[in-house]
This record gives sequence, C-alpha cells and structure tokens, in this order.
Amino acid sequence: MASSSPETAPAGADTEQHPGRWTAFAVLLSAVFMNMLDVTIVNVALPSIQEGLNASNSAIEWIVAGYVLMFALALLPFGRLGDLVGKKTMFVIGVGCFTLGSALCGLSHTTLLLIFARLFQGFSAAMMTPQVLALATVMFSPHERARAFSYFGMMAGIATVSGPIIGGFLVEHSLFGLGWRAIFLINLPIGLFAVIAGAKLVPSTPRRSDTRNDYAGILLIAVAMFLLIFPLVEGRTFDWPLWCFVMMAAAVPVLTAFVFWESRQNARNRPQLLSFGLMKTRNFMVGGSMALFFFSTIPGFFLCLAIFLQVGFGFAPLKSGLTTIPFSVGVFAASLISGRLGHHFLKVRVILGIVLLGVGMFWLRLYVLSIGDAVSRWALFMPLIIAGLGLGVSIASIFQLVLAGVPQEEAGSASGALQAVQQLGGAFGIAIISGIFFARLGEMMQSGAARHAAYVSAFALSLIYNLAAYAVVIVLTLLLSSDRRPAQPAATKENAPHIA
Repeated sequence: MASSSPETAPAGADTEQHPGRWTAFAVLLSAVFMNMLDVTIVNVALPSIQEGLNASNSAIEWIVAGYVLMFALALLPFGRLGDLVGKKTMFVIGVGCFTLGSALCGLSHTTLLLIFARLFQGFSAAMMTPQVLALATVMFSPHERARAFSYFGMMAGIATVSGPIIGGFLVEHSLFGLGWRAIFLINLPIGLFAVIAGAKLVPSTPRRSDTRNDYAGILLIAVAMFLLIFPLVEGRTFDWPLWCFVMMAAAVPVLTAFVFWESRQNARNRPQLLSFGLMKTRNFMVGGSMALFFFSTIPGFFLCLAIFLQVGFGFAPLKSGLTTIPFSVGVFAASLISGRLGHHFLKVRVILGIVLLGVGMFWLRLYVLSIGDAVSRWALFMPLIIAGLGLGVSIASIFQLVLAGVPQEEAGSASGALQAVQQLGGAFGIAIISGIFFARLGEMMQSGAARHAAYVSAFALSLIYNLAAYAVVIVLTLLLSSDRRPAQPAATKENAPHIA
C-alpha cells in the first residue's frame, strides 16, 4: 500500500480464502464513491454556502483548503496505523468518522463550525482512503487485482462526473428545504451502509506489532504547513502585515528541523514519516517538486470557476455544475486510454498532457477576456474538455514516472509520500490561486469597475498561475529519469480520483 509498508496475506493465501471478496470490494467502493463525490460536489455549492452563512472569502478558501490540508497531513500516519490496528478496523472507523463529519457539515450554522467540520472530514478521509487498495491487495490474487483496480478507477470517474450534477441539483432544488446542506447530508445513508456492511463483509487483515508512527515528524511537518498555508489564506484579509511574512519565513527552519529529525530516525533505524532514503533520491525530490506544482493547479481553478460563474454571472448551481462536466468527461476518457499504455512513453505522455492542459487553460483565458455581460457555456466546452483530456493523460503517468527512479525497497513509501504531496499541492494551490482571484476582485470593485468586468479580470489573472505552473512542470519533467519501471504501479490508480 502506498502510505504504509505493504501487507501481504499469509503464505499460501489465495482467492479461495476470501469467497466474498467482490461483495466486500463493492463496500469499499461505496466509501470511495462517497469520498470522491464530496470532493467534486463542494465547489458547486460554495457560492450558496458563502451566501447562506455570510462567509468571508478567506472562510470559503478554508472550507476547501482545510479539508485537503488535513487529508494530506494525516494520510501517511493513518496508512501506518492501519498496519498497526488492522486495515479493516481503520477503514470502518474512518468511514464512521467521515459520516459523522458529513452530518456536522450539514448541521453547521456558522462558518467556523463548518470549517472545523471540514477539517474533521479531511482527517476522517485520511483514515479510510489508504486502506481501500491495501485491503484489495490482500483480498485479491495478483491476476484479479488489475480488474479490481479498474473498478476502483471507474467508480472514482463516475463520482467525478456525477458530483457537479448532483451538487447542482441538490442546491438548486433545495430538497426538503436543506439548500447547500444536502450536499453533505447525502453522505449519511451511504456512510451508514458502508460502516455496517464493512464490519460484516470486509475481511480482517493481520496486525503488525512492529509498526510505529513517527509522531515528532508528524508534528514538525504539520507546524511547517500551518506556517505556510495560514498567512497565504489570511494575509489578504489583514492587508499583508509583517507577521504573515514572519510566519512563512519561520516555516523554513521547521522544515529543516524535519529533515534533521528524519535523518536521526534513519540513523537509529526508527520509524520515519518520510523515508530519509527518499530525500537522498534525486528522481523523487525532482518528481515531488513537479507533482507539487502540477497538483496545485486544479482545485483552486475549480473554486474560482464556480464563483466566477455563479456569483459573477448569475449561473444557477445546476447550470454551473453542468458547465464543468466536459472537464470531468475529458479526464475520465483520457484516463481509460492512458491506462492501456502501461509504462510506455511516460515522459511523452506527461508532457503531452501538460501541453493539452496549458492549451485548454490558455484558450479559456482568451475567451474569458472577451466576455462582456454574458458567459456562453458552449464557448467553455472545448477549452474545458481539452484541459480535462490533458489531466487524464498526465496524471497516472506522473506517478509512474516519479516512481521509476525510486529503489524497490522505497517504492511503497514513495507512493504514499506522493499522495501526500498531491494533497499538499492542492492546499497550496487553493491558497495561491484564490488569493490572486479575490485580491484582484477586491481591487477592481474598489476602483469602481463594473461587476462583470471585475470578475473577468480576476478570473483571467488567476489563470496565469496555472500556465506558469505547467511551464515549471515541463522543465522538471525533462529532468526526471525513466530508466526503471515503478515497483508498485498499481498504487498510481489510487491517486487519480483526488484531483478532479
């Protein structure tokens, strides 16, 4: 499993030991669907949440970024904890907590409560997500795993495509008078089913008493991320006072302390949150930087797009959700095609995907700059589908390419670390892209610009970050080695759903 040491079944284990494995896997997939649905459904509801709770722009950023950040920080520790207490146990607890977090989100009557509930949701998602493919690895024999992983990707793709539609429908029609709250409360029946069925049907896995967590490493990296993310989100609200820059500067010595601590743990042969051996692997460090930039672009983009369409130009939530569907369809279609190519032409596929993403975003920016008082959803169709195709082509290839130069014994740790980098990149991107968007919007509004012109300028400016990030990704991709195949290519299947 990506975020923990691989766990194998006892010697001689085969599929006959788990006769109900496909039924059990269906339960695991229901939790995957719930988690992925929550990721894609929230953006459509953000303008309604902001209006309903009278939330500030920075609060809206925290509702999205807080979930992603907590997920990233807890992913590796809970992967290891699943080894310690049992993957089934951790999965059931995680799903139960995620369901509770969804209920708390739906019942929140203040912005602060909703932010804390979203943090708890992200924490809970990190409990259950690392266990899903790890359990599949135990339940299925090698010749059945590819089929199981394909179902995993298919379920994630369905959730990605359906999320904006379901979210838009729930918010616009305000079922049972719940409004935006319905997007969270819809998780309750799915979560309750997954908890009960998981406890009964998912097989238990052996516990590893030799597994421990690196709690000091967890604390250091959490502090460093807080020092970076908090001022990026809140700095604009307070007009960038000195303490914002002091906090960001303080993250450097904390990150340095983290590296020294992991080195010390490695020298003493003790648990490490991030293997020190990986820090000395050039391919992984370059690839991790590439992944950080790559995954920083999409979550913030969709946050700003939803606000641009709904608040700026009066799109109803359902219409806004339907407008973004071409992107999700492009991701889904390209992922299916890319998966058939295996480990061939990884660099070419990554660069091709990035170029398509860049073309789509550039085309979108050109159209946005031409907008007067109305947005045509059909004019957005081609830029979005091209960008979606680019993401689908490149995303799995990125994980395979980065893992290509990682030693066999470090492959599991590297795959888990890349998942964490993926989420951290998303948190940074949300802070930076939405920061650019809201700062420009505020400037335009204060200068007396017309409403539509202000939103056009803000959204167009925010897209420049994506274009710059893709240029950096291409340069870093060219520096990566692709001489070896990744030791655990199946782990890459786990990552695609978290992006769209």
